[in-house]
Amino acid sequence: MKKTVLATLVVMCIAAVSFATEAKMTTNSHQYELTSFKTSPFCMAIVKGDLDTVKKMIELGSDVNQQSEGMTPLMYAARYNRVDIIKVLVGKGANVKTKNRKGYTAMKYAKLSNAKEAMALLKELS
Repeated sequence: MKKTVLATLVVMCIAAVSFATEAKMTTNSHQYELTSFKTSPFCMAIVKGDLDTVKKMIELGSDVNQQSEGMTPLMYAARYNRVDIIKVLVGKGANVKTKNRKGYTAMKYAKLSNAKEAMALLKELS
């Protein structure tokens, strides 16, 4: 009889534990901070290396010296080694010697990214 009572208690405890773990509780007490970056579509086209879109956006009036997230389009092109885009930007009046708030130029971003072709072209253009 003791074994039966003990076995019944064990089964009831296991059942109670399994039902307790199935209960789901949802709370909305979390607070999150969302940081969004607002890189311009023009600079995003440069990052992606989409030369046709870059040319079209310049044709539609995009400023080749307008900073986005603290970097000029030329700095993005140098950072991502987009040599063809660098040529287009400089041809449309991008300033090679512009510095951002950190004091970095397009050449500095090319060096940081080890973009050898961009460094050679920017050195030639300086």
